[in-house]
Amino acid sequence: MELLVIGDEERFYKHRPDPAIADKVTCVVVPRGTANEKIAAALPDAEFLLVDPICPVSRELVEVLPRLRVIHSEGVAYNLIDLAAARSKGIVVCNCKGVNAGAVAEHAVLLMLSCLRDVVNGDQAVREGRQIQTKEHYMLKGFKELGDCKIGFIGAGDSGQATMTRLKSWNSEMAYFKRTPLSAEQESQLGARFEPLDSLLATSDIISLHVPVTGETANMVDAVFLGKMKQGSILINTARGEIVDSQALGDALVCGHLAAAGLDTLYPEPVTLDNILLNLPEEAARRIVFSPHMGGITEGTFGRVNQTVWENIARFLAGEPLMNRVF
Repeated sequence: MELLVIGDEERFYKHRPDPAIADKVTCVVVPRGTANEKIAAALPDAEFLLVDPICPVSRELVEVLPRLRVIHSEGVAYNLIDLAAARSKGIVVCNCKGVNAGAVAEHAVLLMLSCLRDVVNGDQAVREGRQIQTKEHYMLKGFKELGDCKIGFIGAGDSGQATMTRLKSWNSEMAYFKRTPLSAEQESQLGARFEPLDSLLATSDIISLHVPVTGETANMVDAVFLGKMKQGSILINTARGEIVDSQALGDALVCGHLAAAGLDTLYPEPVTLDNILLNLPEEAARRIVFSPHMGGITEGTFGRVNQTVWENIARFLAGEPLMNRVF
C-alpha cells in the first residue's frame, strides 16, 4: 500500500507502529504548504492520504491522485477536506474522533482558571516587582472561584462532555446547548442540563465552545451572539478559530461587555501579526489569554492518533471496514 502524508515528518516517524504493519506500507511525507502538483508528484499512486487537519485537501489534489481510496485526518477536524470531491470519487474520509477530548478538556479548564485569576497579568506583575500591589488590588476587587460559576457549553460532544466530567468535581453549575439534547441519563452522569441558547448566553459566567466548523457554526460567535452573553462573562474557545468573528470579539472586549477571553485557536491559522485580536488597545489586550492551538497535542493524544490511523491502515490492507468514517 502507498501512504502519502501531508504534515510533520519527524512527528510522523516518531509515532510509527510495529514494523509488522509499517513494513507493508510505502510512505512519503511532504510538509504543510506544499503545492498540489508537488504533493501528487511525490507519490502519484497513493492510495491512502493522511493529512494534518490544518492543511486543505482540494478537489484539484483529489483529482491528481487517481488511485486514492482513503483520506484520513490526523486530528478530529476535517472541514478543510473537500468532501464533495471525495464523495464524487468514492473516497472514504475518516478522522480521529475523540482522541484529544481529555487533553482539550484539561486545556479548557486551564483557560477558564487563567481568565478568572488573571494569571497572565499576575505573572507580569511579579516579574515587575508589583506583587503586593497586585495582590491587594485583587483582595479588594475579588474574583470568582470556578465552583461559583455557571458554565455554559456550546456543543456537548466528546470534548464538551470530557470538560463537564472534569468540572463536575468542582461543583460548577453546568448547562449546555446543542441541536439534539443528551439523554436524561447522560445529563445525570455529567451533572449538566440542556438550556435554550439565549437563556444559556444570558445567565452563564463562562461560555465554552465545543463545536466543529460547519456552514452552521462558522462565525456563529458574532456580534449578536456576544451581545446576548452576560455582562462581564468570559468566552473560552478550544474548538476552532473559524467559529468566532474576531472583529466582534475584539469589540466586545474593548467596550467591556466581556470580562475576558481564553483562546486556544484563532482564524486564520497560522496566525499572522496583523490579526485583529493581537492588535487591541492595551486594556482590552490584557484580558485575553492566548495559547498556540496546543490544547489537544499531548503525548497521550498523539499515541491515540497513532493507534487510530494505523488500525485503519491495517483494516484497509485487510479489506475490513474503517473506523471513524465521516462517510
